[in-house]
Amino acid sequence: MASIRLDVEPLALPLKHAFTIARSSETVAQTVLVRLHWNGIEALGESAPSERYSENVASVAAGLAALDLGDDPYALDRLLSGLPPAESCGLDIALHDCIGKDLDRPLWRLFGLDPSRTPVTSFTIGIAPLDETLVKVREVGSHPVIKVKLGKGAELETIDAIRSIYTGTIRVDANEGWTAEETVALLHDMAHYDIEFCEQPIPAGHPEQLRWIRTQSPIPIVADEDAKDARDLPALLGCVDGINVKLVKCGGIRGALAMIHTARAMGLKIMLGCMLESQVLTSAAAHLSPLVDWADLDGPFLTAGDPFTGISYEGGKIVLPDGPGLGVRAREESLR
Repeated sequence: MASIRLDVEPLALPLKHAFTIARSSETVAQTVLVRLHWNGIEALGESAPSERYSENVASVAAGLAALDLGDDPYALDRLLSGLPPAESCGLDIALHDCIGKDLDRPLWRLFGLDPSRTPVTSFTIGIAPLDETLVKVREVGSHPVIKVKLGKGAELETIDAIRSIYTGTIRVDANEGWTAEETVALLHDMAHYDIEFCEQPIPAGHPEQLRWIRTQSPIPIVADEDAKDARDLPALLGCVDGINVKLVKCGGIRGALAMIHTARAMGLKIMLGCMLESQVLTSAAAHLSPLVDWADLDGPFLTAGDPFTGISYEGGKIVLPDGPGLGVRAREESLR
């Protein structure tokens, strides 16, 4: 049997707009692209590491390049054991793509999922001056759900202005930008704007504060930075209404499935999220989307030059590809 070979390279993705959240801003997303070669198959993986979780493009690329993977892509336990989450993510996705291509089946079919049960994804509006924010919202058009980044001031003015021109569903995400007291006050003031939920309002590591916020807030609370992988979830019991699952935080598809099943057992709602990334990583998450309540898989909306095609959208609803594995193809190949 042929040995598994990896080609690892950085991938730069220019963004349509500068993307700003409470702790950072960027105009070009930097990810790690993985090409896995085995038995005549080329499979794709991707990781979008964040310094917030103590990994970066250089560390992930170096770690993956140093691996000796043997000759069996089905040996997932052995191949992924002990890897840091973002490194594991890139390899996990490439292995699943390889397996799907070897079996000639899309991943959603291998998992026994119903592709008609995909959710509608939100479209993220990054922090910007109010006039720029409204331009972005108008560009969204009739898209039915947006997620508004907050956490750097002018919170109520921003939501008021957006709601004056947008009638769809609004979610808010402070990315750890508020205190517990600020959160409760702001969410009470936002309640009449019909906000679906608030994501990670305070710095991670304070579940008792999240519990207090939840008892005081008229708006449901969803954990993101506090919910890296399945091991984090028991501490959040009774503290939040839902969690945001991101493949790069939890190590890939296998880690995401562990989070989803754990969250369901705890009675939590589940959102599948993404970083700034290409269709490779977003499509990998989307194959699991029939299992969740909400999606924030808008990476393909935010980049200006994605080199790949994968999932598509109908009125914001995720449409899964039929091709084997991830169903992701190089854009020039799709054009041909």
